[in-house]
Amino acid sequence: VSSCRAAEATKLLENIFRSVNIALVNELKVVYGAMGVDVWEVIDAAKTKPFGFMPFYPGPGLGGHCIPIDPFYLTWKAREYGQATRFIELAGHINGSMPEYVVERVTDAWNRAHKSINGSKIHLLGVAYKRDVGDVRESPALDILELLRRRGAILSYTDPYVPRLPCGDAMLESEWPATQKDCAIICTNHSSFDYDEIVARFPLIVDSRNALKNRKEPSIFRL
Repeated sequence: VSSCRAAEATKLLENIFRSVNIALVNELKVVYGAMGVDVWEVIDAAKTKPFGFMPFYPGPGLGGHCIPIDPFYLTWKAREYGQATRFIELAGHINGSMPEYVVERVTDAWNRAHKSINGSKIHLLGVAYKRDVGDVRESPALDILELLRRRGAILSYTDPYVPRLPCGDAMLESEWPATQKDCAIICTNHSSFDYDEIVARFPLIVDSRNALKNRKEPSIFRL
């Protein structure tokens, strides 16, 4: 490109493009979920169009640095020029609200079972911000852990790439097999996870990554 400014603007465009489109499918996930429509089925159908559509997928939120943080550098800079970045800010709001939505879905699942999060043993599968890495920067799993901790859950996790993780005043250690747990939340779809074993081990699974998309067990709640 012609300059460092153009190069940086190019990076921001790519980051913002992903942020906005992920926010769109996250919002539709919530809307379609309320309507009883499977957003994953909708995306699979939409991507059969051979042009004009690029699939993005919902999840428990955004992590890392590029997508959730870098676009807001432009928001800050744009104010110097009297400009507003409404798409960036709206996308940030929607994506930032997804951990709360995950916890609401866990609460719904427990309510149907006539149980409470307070005192329940809840296990997170994956705490890194994306598949097969050990990076937890801005990981939505950290927010989910904190929200559940405030509600009185007894927390644990498994992540082959993250051996230890602070949670409140405690230091959690990745554990597997996870025994005598009430619920599992799939936050990161690591390729090393054995989902047949996971389904057999946990009485309730909240699946935020569609990792169990081919399963129809009533104990699985998909986001």
